[in-house]
Amino acid sequence: MVALVRTVAYLGLEARSVEVQCQVAPGMPGFHLVGLPDKAVNESRQRVQATLSSLGLALPPKRITINLSPADLPKEGSHYDLPIALALLAAMGVTDAEQLADHIAVGELSLDGRIVATPGVLLAAIHASAEDKGLICPAAQGAEARWASGVAVLAAPDLVSLLNHLKGQTVLPVPRPGEAGEGPRGPDLKQVKGQETAKRALEIAAAGGHNLLMCGPPGAGKSLLAACLPGILPELTPPEALEVSMVASVAGTLEDGRISRARPFRSPHHSASMAALTGGGLKVRPGEVSMAHLGVLFLDELPEFQRAVLDSLRQPLETGEVSVARANAHVTFPARVQLVAAMNPCRCGHLGDPALGCSRAPKCAADYQSRVSGPLLDRIDLHVEVDPVSAMDLALPAPAEGSAEVAQRVGRARAVQTARLEGHGARTNAELDGDLLDRFATPDEAGRKLLLQAAEAMRLSARGYVRMLRVARTVADLAGAETVGRVHVAEALSYRRQAPRA
Repeated sequence: MVALVRTVAYLGLEARSVEVQCQVAPGMPGFHLVGLPDKAVNESRQRVQATLSSLGLALPPKRITINLSPADLPKEGSHYDLPIALALLAAMGVTDAEQLADHIAVGELSLDGRIVATPGVLLAAIHASAEDKGLICPAAQGAEARWASGVAVLAAPDLVSLLNHLKGQTVLPVPRPGEAGEGPRGPDLKQVKGQETAKRALEIAAAGGHNLLMCGPPGAGKSLLAACLPGILPELTPPEALEVSMVASVAGTLEDGRISRARPFRSPHHSASMAALTGGGLKVRPGEVSMAHLGVLFLDELPEFQRAVLDSLRQPLETGEVSVARANAHVTFPARVQLVAAMNPCRCGHLGDPALGCSRAPKCAADYQSRVSGPLLDRIDLHVEVDPVSAMDLALPAPAEGSAEVAQRVGRARAVQTARLEGHGARTNAELDGDLLDRFATPDEAGRKLLLQAAEAMRLSARGYVRMLRVARTVADLAGAETVGRVHVAEALSYRRQAPRA
């Protein structure tokens, strides 16, 4: 007899169907697992055997073969425990195989029969909904699974409860969808004294989803400004929240099925590896750039990151996704992020200060800043110098305008962009390209002349020219202007880094 139970394999944010086939046949007693399982899947044999033993069941003295089909698709993770156990129980006649035909099962088994949470349940639930199947999952992740519309969820705390439900002896409670709440918003802009230019650049970056680089001495408030950014960004829309939650689900960080409407804010340490930043590793997990999808990726002390690690961000910043190629898999994760970076002007941090600057200036600054490649800097729309804050500035009262007031202006600008770009496949001005750029960001005659003059004087690349148009469109949106004018182009150019002369 062959029993079949369906489950899924995760490949990036895609769940692929996997059929767990179990055959119990006469022959030399043994428990064999085939179908390209990794070590965690191979160890399912011991966990399943111990779980059945805790239920008072012994494996039959026959040849047991578990095949994970398709056999050429690599299988990774511990979520195969539950479907393997159910297929084996169905082949032994303990449960009805026909009842399991309408469900997809995921979950890890503990040695005492409990069903333990595993990453990726939300993806499995969305796949089950698309296949018009039910989902069997751990009770701890029932709320997460319910976010997928139209899927019947059996969330069982242990294998005994699941078997009793399938036999009709007890009924498992229907899980409720998880909560959709607000996440942490960070400090208020009222805490930032002075730095009006940097705050204006932060507002433009938030309004258009632009990348931002802040350069200034230590203690000038660069990290504080970056931490204020989540407080002025608009909340995620329901479809965006689901996108972000799918990444969190496959990474195993979605707790209690709780979905946040706040945009992600990730701040990796400068010692992060390439796999940690862009994704990868032995089991190909999303990196920081994907965990910050539709949110902010903050890189403090930018030149201290390894150059190869920083250059690995060039493709994700341009395309909005990151592709991780391995010998046994090619995985793509979303990575539509807003990069915010901070750096000191030189190693000592006090370039131009006669009292605190080192004796190696300006060569010290040139060597330090050259750690960041020109192509990466070209992908950053806004470059702003953050001046040191004096004690007199700190003694001033808090500014009257804080994050709430700035967030209102940012929200209005984002609403204009949403209405303008509806049906065009873009969300913000930072994604304008091709025909959309020509239709919505072409400046008037005066603005066009200024932009062409500046492009030649500042030696803007084609990418830099396009990004200036995007920023100018955002400045116009904040001003409530229908057309991009000379004043909007001028402000956008003031935040552009000028290419060094040969």
